[in-house]
Amino acid sequence: MSDPTPVIDDLREESEELDALVAELSPEDWRRATPAPGWTIAHQIAHLNWTDRAALAAVTDEDGFRALVEQALAAPGRYVDDGAEEGAKQDPAALLTAWREGRAALDEALRTAAPGARFPWYGPPMATASMATARLMETWAHGLDIAAALGVTRPPTGRLRHVARIGVRARDFAHAAHGLAPPAEPFRVELTGPGGDLWTYGPEDATQRVTGPALDFCLLATQRAHRADLALTAEGPDADRWLDIAQAFAGPPGAGRPPGAGRPAQGEPR
Repeated sequence: MSDPTPVIDDLREESEELDALVAELSPEDWRRATPAPGWTIAHQIAHLNWTDRAALAAVTDEDGFRALVEQALAAPGRYVDDGAEEGAKQDPAALLTAWREGRAALDEALRTAAPGARFPWYGPPMATASMATARLMETWAHGLDIAAALGVTRPPTGRLRHVARIGVRARDFAHAAHGLAPPAEPFRVELTGPGGDLWTYGPEDATQRVTGPALDFCLLATQRAHRADLALTAEGPDADRWLDIAQAFAGPPGAGRPPGAGRPAQGEPR
């Protein structure tokens, strides 16, 4: 059983870096449009707050989380946007406070969760480390949209290892989300991290392979860039199809970003 503390620590660090981006924004800045159609910076933070609190319910209040799932099932195409829209109506200071309080409560709940516990989610149930990884993935992805709205570059860090891992592990879920049968055989995934080290997943002798920069794979799996704008290579028809449908997040497939939109600006790796 792996210790979830490192990824919980990384989630806290990722959140604090994003907090520093928005902490001093003016009310006008909170209304800036981001690359997600119809979403302002306020929508992005409202979504993170909403999802953090859903995760908190999953960890601490299973009945409360079941009610959230029923709401999602009642409006599967709208519940994410509706949650963001409602939260974005708040005063920015109140929204920022709510996000801080929600993520602090989740941090404590994850750190004190029973060893081996598994929690319900909108996709497959999650262990503590997986829940923290999912929250880090979303915080990083929505942070990219906020940085783009502000014209700020966010250098990639070693924390992307968590995002890459959940993207690889979500391979079968991505197929199911598109109504496709998952491939029977495992894939080999080889990604070059921001520091130049190689991150590998799956058997070395697998015939279906994906290779390229870890950052590009993370952008693909979070649908922050189109495959056509990324330096990822697939070997084998199943691996090639996966790159067209990859998603690291729970819920229905998103529209993603159109080809030719490019990649979010990145600074020097850290």
